[in-house]
Amino acid sequence: MKKVAIFDVDGTIFRSSLLIEFVEALAAKGVISEEAPHEYAREYEAWRNRNGSYDAYIGAVVDTFLHNIKGVFYGDFKDIADAVIEEQKHRVYRYTRDLVQALKKDNYFILAISQSPKTILDPFCLHMGFDKVYGRLYELGPQDRFTGEIIDLHLIANKANVLKRAVEKEHLTLEGSVGVGDTDGDIPFLELVDKPICFNPNDLLYKEAKRRNWQVVVERKNVIYEL
Repeated sequence: MKKVAIFDVDGTIFRSSLLIEFVEALAAKGVISEEAPHEYAREYEAWRNRNGSYDAYIGAVVDTFLHNIKGVFYGDFKDIADAVIEEQKHRVYRYTRDLVQALKKDNYFILAISQSPKTILDPFCLHMGFDKVYGRLYELGPQDRFTGEIIDLHLIANKANVLKRAVEKEHLTLEGSVGVGDTDGDIPFLELVDKPICFNPNDLLYKEAKRRNWQVVVERKNVIYEL
């Protein structure tokens, strides 16, 4: 049975958020309202000025996305997703990019679990060499237009359960497994793997890593620090 390595994507491999880049592109191309980015401008400024949290910022982006995709045609959605990845696919962290490649050479099954839309995750993770991708799926209604509803929200929200499901479905083993995450939301799956790596962790994940003696890695500019 193959060993498994599980990665979060946004902020762990990709040096930003695929969802943020996607929303900005959808608005710029007029697929959703050009005013959509203004809906999270306050949270963005608060985070940039370190007066607000990143969670509040990304939460506002998610709300904007859900509010604006209702009625959007899937073909337009997919075309913009592919264009964003073509432009952004090389904007990754060196540490996690190289780790994915090293684990692939060791015959690991490479798994991605993210809260970003699967439509944009798929081309990005294919480029990175992932074997399986779990992301958010959105309901399509008549004429292939989005309803604004999420499919199986609770499933993808629990990354530990997704990992267990993938291990069973793909006939993998957690022996020798590796997990890489950057926020406290990744703790449930990091608890399951043999080698948890906390990469550029937020405060809550960093505190948990120190308590459990998990590896902490920070990449800043062109330097990688292992703590």
